[in-house]
Amino acid sequence: MIKTDVLIIGAGPIGIACALACKKRSLDYVVVERGTLTNSLYNYPLNMQFFSTSEKLEIGGIPFISNNPKPNRDEALEYYRRVATSNDLNIRLYEAIEEVIKATDGFQIRSSKTTYHAKKIIVGTGFYDIPKLLEVPGEDLPKVSHYFKEAHPYVMQKTIVVGASNSAVDAALEIWHKGGDVTMVVRGPQIGERVKYWVKPNIENRIKEGSIAAYFNAEISEIKERSVQITTPEGTKTLENDFVLALTGYRPDFSFLETLGVQLSEDDKYFPTYDPDTMESNVDGLYLAGVICGGMETHKWFIENSRVHADIITAHIAERLNIPQT
Repeated sequence: MIKTDVLIIGAGPIGIACALACKKRSLDYVVVERGTLTNSLYNYPLNMQFFSTSEKLEIGGIPFISNNPKPNRDEALEYYRRVATSNDLNIRLYEAIEEVIKATDGFQIRSSKTTYHAKKIIVGTGFYDIPKLLEVPGEDLPKVSHYFKEAHPYVMQKTIVVGASNSAVDAALEIWHKGGDVTMVVRGPQIGERVKYWVKPNIENRIKEGSIAAYFNAEISEIKERSVQITTPEGTKTLENDFVLALTGYRPDFSFLETLGVQLSEDDKYFPTYDPDTMESNVDGLYLAGVICGGMETHKWFIENSRVHADIITAHIAERLNIPQT
């Protein structure tokens, strides 16, 4: 069994920031991640560019230098990788948390590789692993994906992109640029208001000129091998189709939070219960950090406004454990 002051679940940017903060405050810690380092960022599209500037993505006061003001996926991966390795952070990858039991003196944790006893736990698991499903017949067909990596597989193919957020717009534009036949199916009346300001006019102009087809106030009702049925204000339409990219967003693993004893709001937002002054949840000694704090409102917390959680949490833990601070 490995004994530690703090066990951090999730090795994304916020988990890494928490590890740096633990190290600064002389807290023993270990970070456990079921995937690779910054697993969510790794699974982003290859050519993705961040909305935030590089300095807003910095953690632990370590400078992030990028070629352009707004870094891309590869630059972010390089930055967080170097932060983790150059600071010799104690991170254990490809290790899933399987059970957490509250004890009088902390927590007993069983992972896929070993067991731990931690006085405190920080959960910073993000939200990219679980897509919001369409819940329509045919969604389980091989031609349907809830993730977009690159445009090449969709060249010379009829691809429907579901959604109007940044991920959907980026995918539609890239596929169109590479020679794909793109149709967008959007539940709302227009492209999302939170789409990157330098991209939004581009997609709107491509739709206006007819380069990219778009159905607004529309939803997919059924997916078939060679077609897709959609409902529109003008009635039901059947579209020839080779691939469907259902980029309708993602959600945190609420069932995991519930197994930990974290209380969620009873509405459809699933807000977890925590003290904003300390980030401690309703479970004594269990803290929440990053995007998971926003429940279904995954747009509420980003790296730039949640990186402060690391210092807030570790300061409270150090005080609770009576660890002197220099």
